[in-house]
Order: sequence, then structure tokens, then C-alpha cells
Amino acid sequence: MPRVNTNTSFVPAASQPLLGQIQQAFGATPNMFKAVANSPAALQSMWAAFGALGHGTLGAKLGEQIAVAIANRNRCEYCLAAHTVLGQNAGASAADMAAAQVGQSPDPKTAAALAFALKVVEQRAQVSDADVANLHEVGFQDEQVVEILAHVALNLFTNYVNVALDIPVDFPRVALR
Repeated sequence: MPRVNTNTSFVPAASQPLLGQIQQAFGATPNMFKAVANSPAALQSMWAAFGALGHGTLGAKLGEQIAVAIANRNRCEYCLAAHTVLGQNAGASAADMAAAQVGQSPDPKTAAALAFALKVVEQRAQVSDADVANLHEVGFQDEQVVEILAHVALNLFTNYVNVALDIPVDFPRVALR
């Protein structure tokens, strides 16, 4: 049972326009957004970050692969389920998403991004020059390195919201690995 209100009839009026955009984008309003809508500022921040990163240079598929790796690491069943669906909608196969869940990919560039993202999470951003150099060696430019960090930050936020507030999963469930 969620620990905050998820009834959109009782969220602040300032959240309603963004909830309308989210409803239109998803065809429904996912429970996570209903919970975050309790704070118009938090909802605006989250929705803007999703929008900005959706237009970034990493591409939707890699962004979703990063999301499932972080969700699995943080044991966030909500984000794991949601981003698995979104990743498949972005062109990833079920096998791609299952591999990403544990930080793996047959593609060396994707594998490097996933390893870096997980290292950032696990070591609280205490990465080395060699870690960043490895990303450059596989073809990531500085812009993409920063975008990987932005994806990590956004996914930590969403993972923490869903786990801390016990948000019910409203996407097809995916087993944690």
C-alpha cells in the first residue's frame, strides 16, 4: 500500500496540467507519477528530466537499458517493470533488457555505459580517470558521459520514490535478478 496519496483527485491543482501531459503520453497515469504529483515541484522536475533526456544523444534504448540496470541494483520493482516495457518500445529485445538488468550487453559500447552507470551507483560516484577514459575509448564523447550521469541521477530519484513510498507496480512485473 503506498505511503502517500495516489488519488489524483486530491493532489495539488498545480500538478493537474502535468498529469494531463503524462496521461496523454502513456495513455494512463502511472502510479509513480500519481505519488510524485503530491509535490508540483517534484513532478515538474521529474517530468522535465524525462523529457530532456529523451531528446539527448544517448538514445532511448540505451537510456532504458541504464534504467533497468539501476532499478535492478536498487531492487526497484516498479522501475524495473516500467523501463523494461519502455526499453522494448524503444527497440530493445527482451534479451537486451534482461542482459542490461544485470549490467551486461553483447555491444561493447552499451556494456561500457552500463558498467559505468552501475559503478557510479555502487561507489557513490567515486569513479576514476580510467573509468571515464574507458567510456571515451568505446566512442562516448563528454556530452554522453554527462548524459549517462544524468540518467543515473534521474533513475536514483525514481527508484527511491518507488521503493521508499511503496508504490504499487502497474506495469507487467519483471523478476529482480
